Amino acid sequence: MSTKETDSGLEEVEIELLLEGLHRYYGYDFRQYEPGAVRVRIRESMMAGRIPTVSRFQEKVLHEPPFLDRFLRAFSGSGLSMFSDAGLYRTFRSRIVPMLKTYPFVRIWYAGCSTGEEVYSLAILLEEEQIYSRCRIYATDLSGEAVREARKGTFPVTRYEEYESNYGKSGGKGLFADYCKKKGNRMVADPSLKSQIVFSEHNLATDGSINEFQVIVCRNLLDSFNQALKERVDALIYESLSRFGVLVLGATENMRSMPHEGCYATLDEGSGVYQKIVTKVLSRACNR
Repeated sequence: MSTKETDSGLEEVEIELLLEGLHRYYGYDFRQYEPGAVRVRIRESMMAGRIPTVSRFQEKVLHEPPFLDRFLRAFSGSGLSMFSDAGLYRTFRSRIVPMLKTYPFVRIWYAGCSTGEEVYSLAILLEEEQIYSRCRIYATDLSGEAVREARKGTFPVTRYEEYESNYGKSGGKGLFADYCKKKGNRMVADPSLKSQIVFSEHNLATDGSINEFQVIVCRNLLDSFNQALKERVDALIYESLSRFGVLVLGATENMRSMPHEGCYATLDEGSGVYQKIVTKVLSRACNR
């Protein structure tokens, strides 16, 4: 066996030990994440901390909370830019909002909220559509550090022009400055946007349903899971989504090969938007 093969095999064992340790001691289960995605995040975290081996990284993660927090952030959702997917927000306004207006109260679950950029974007959209006062957004992430950052509602001021441009492209009806103000080196979301948001930690790999929702947003997370975990999350979402509720995935994600694939109608495949339907289907999961 070559040195390269030995190093690769040893690294695989080290990663398995790291993931087992995280699960047994802290309860974070990454063992069903897609191996390549796990390896990339570990290597990126090691480079950021200038740590030479996975074994040394394991020691840091298990014994030093700041390293654990940073590692969890690497698996957090990808909420990196406000109104980043203009097509999705236009679809939300034209296809989803009219349905939400028929409900007396709307619950929305944003799973994998990261540091909150997309959650505040959604709050702005709902405010402009005049239904935010009867909505509640549950914004969750497995990273406690990300949730704390999201709760603050502040972002780098250097991205203000980018966010303002995204807002316009997404169909914004007012001025971005009405919702976010520049304060020093930070951009601060208007406090009123927080009024209908509940931020909390939730791990899709281990935790259960937290309520029934009319909309569930779970964007750009499924590709990090292996098939078994995808099916677990699929069941969790189906259980948590109300009749005729709407599921929003990432633009490159879809319901194909999921156990509940036949339980959804496509509203806008390009934006990853699906609606839970009640009908006779061949899918065994939906024919119970």
